Parts: sequence; C-alpha cells; structure tokens
Amino acid sequence: MADSGRGDQPLDWIGALLVTLALGLLTWALTIWSGHGHAETMTIVAGACGVVLLLLFLLHERRRGDRAMMPLTLFASRPFVGLTVMTFLLYGALGGLLVLLPYILITGGYTPLQSGIAVLPLPIGIGAASRLMGRLTQRIGPRLPLSIGPMVTGIGFALLVRLDPQGSYWATVFPGILVIALGMAGAVAPLTTAVLSSVDGRHTGTASGFNSAIARTGGLIATALVGAVISQAGAALVPAFHVAVIIFAGLAGAAGLAAYLTLPSHAGGGEPTPA
Repeated sequence: MADSGRGDQPLDWIGALLVTLALGLLTWALTIWSGHGHAETMTIVAGACGVVLLLLFLLHERRRGDRAMMPLTLFASRPFVGLTVMTFLLYGALGGLLVLLPYILITGGYTPLQSGIAVLPLPIGIGAASRLMGRLTQRIGPRLPLSIGPMVTGIGFALLVRLDPQGSYWATVFPGILVIALGMAGAVAPLTTAVLSSVDGRHTGTASGFNSAIARTGGLIATALVGAVISQAGAALVPAFHVAVIIFAGLAGAAGLAAYLTLPSHAGGGEPTPA
C-alpha cells in the first residue's frame, strides 16, 4: 500500500507481518467462536494475541511515520476516517450476505448453479447503475450518494427477511437483491474518488490501497462470524438468516450515517478535513 512517490523507501515488512498475523489470528478466533457458539481457551488466547499484535502494529506504524505502510497521519482527515468506517461496515455486511444467501438457497433445494444465478442480478445491477451514479456524483459530490446508497442497501437487506427457499424466487429473493444492487451502485461508483480526495496528494496511493484492504477485511470478519448462522440446522436455519440480514441492514444504515456525518456537503469533496 505504498505510494508511488515513495518508491525509493524500504518496504515496511515488519508492519506487513504484524498486521497479517493479527488479522489471521482474529479471523481464526472469530471463526471458531461463531461456529461452536462459545469461546474455548485456545480461541480466547488466539483472539488476545491478535489484539496484542494489532496494537504492536499501530505502535510500529506510529514510529515509522510517513515511511509506514499505513501512515497514521491519514486519520487526521475526518472524511478519510468516515469513509474507512463506511467501507468496513458496508462491505462487511455485503460479504456476510454473499456467503449466507447461496448457502441458504442450496440447503433449501436450489442447485449450486441455480443459487449462483439467483445472486447474479447483484453484480449486473451494480455494473449497470454505476455509470449513471458516477455521472451524478460528478454533479452533486460524493456525500449524498455515499450516504443514501448504503441506506438503500440496508433496505434491500431488510427485504430479505421475506426469504423462503421453498417459496417464489421473484417474490422473496429478487426484490431484496435488486434493491441491494441499486444501493451498492450508489456507493461503489463515488467511493474511490472520495477516498483519493480525502487525503493530501502524497498519500493517495496508500489511502486507496488501505480502503481496498478495509473492504476485504470487513468481508473476511463477516465471513468468520456467519458461522453462527451456518451452524444452525433444520428449521432454525432460515430464522437465523433473517436475524443476520437485519443485522446487515443495521450495519449498512450505520455506514450511510458515517458518510453523511463526515463528508463535506459541497461537490468535489474539498480538501482533507481534520478529524
């Protein structure tokens, strides 16, 4: 995640190792905990070690300053902080859904191919609407699209409480998928531009890479936690899914609120604002 302007600087191998080990341990601990429904001694130890390594990573990055793989000065920008929170929550919710929905459909009688086709309107809808949302963002700025888009996505998650694998796909699954696609299009198109404009020119490459990593991390942690739903069996599985999508809806709504409260209201994003 180093900037191209800092290509002559040595790579932050220690920072990369610390954060990789930290996220690996935390993800493993969350996966075991969510799958078993309780925390075992080894899970607690792994989680605690992950937290300690994450703190060591932050201390190491602070010491390296601008030579760090993740310069902490990025977080002096209020819009960057808000976009980081928004990305983590929104992509965490989406990542959890993309694991759970095909699983629920397959256990309900869909074939793997049918399950994949059932989710296909999501990427198609995002791709089709993103160009329009990109043009709109150029006119009005990223604040409203990045605020309203996640909230619309949250409505789509909430619509999936009607999901019944034995019922009609068009009545119980498709409406939620369609609304999620429209909402995500509102967030995906302006996100990169908003991130790049939220920091100074020296850190644009790092900011873009970090935001992408945060999106993957949110999905990774959500995937680890959905084991609590997958571990359910029989009649309890679909109600557990319904609870999960309500949680996802809340996360998406919080993501939109984070963008609304931290991004500048004028078009173009403006200069980085101190947090």
